Amino acid sequence: MTNQEFKEMSLIDHLTELRKRLIWSFIYIVLIFIICFYFANNLFSFLAKPLVNLLDVEKGQGFIYTALQEAFFTELKIAFFFSLFFAFPLISIQIWKFIAPGLYRNEKKAFLPFLLATPVLFFAGGAMVYYLIAPLAWNFFLSYQNLNSSGVPIRLEAKMGEYLSLMMRFIFAFGLAFQLPVCLGLMAKVRLVTHTSLKKFRKFAIVIAFLSAAFLTPPDPFSQLSLALPIILLYEISILIAKIIQKNDNKK
Repeated sequence: MTNQEFKEMSLIDHLTELRKRLIWSFIYIVLIFIICFYFANNLFSFLAKPLVNLLDVEKGQGFIYTALQEAFFTELKIAFFFSLFFAFPLISIQIWKFIAPGLYRNEKKAFLPFLLATPVLFFAGGAMVYYLIAPLAWNFFLSYQNLNSSGVPIRLEAKMGEYLSLMMRFIFAFGLAFQLPVCLGLMAKVRLVTHTSLKKFRKFAIVIAFLSAAFLTPPDPFSQLSLALPIILLYEISILIAKIIQKNDNKK
């Protein structure tokens, strides 16, 4: 479909095209959901590894479920979470197929990098949680156990559903935080912000980064810095991206 043909489409034609892309996206999610549900136990083991590595498995520490249906619904949540994650590139293709015909060639070149960067940055944020933040956070929380002293024994019995919810919140929080360059880059592209205005807002951005880290991470300095510093670094990268975008726009 050419740009001219896209512009000549009626409202009904546009809605029909949108319906087609939504149906394909739904099919992708359902098919991947079925596959993920089959491997839900393996996927949960993967998500649980940062905590399992810190537990005393030989003494029987692990995960429990206290409601009859909890394990089943936990696996449903796992399958849904991973189906959205794995289907996102395919959904992005459908989004691109819907909007691309209505864009000029230079607009396509401007928008495509942001679309490609979105899943990459989200994956980077999730990977940082899994390999760095989660082990540090879980180690801090496990320090409240009291197994060897003469006082009242305090031992973690982690529930499947609660652990999954906590892990997903961490992953989504970091994944969304890592979208900062994409959001600010798009805003710079449509001239809502400039690299100069971003520089002026830098001190407020640093405060917001540390406040966000204080709410999203355990109250130890290392964990808070592990979120705040990447956000500040991403903000600086966003300033650089905005500057490059402005220079390219001024040359045209």
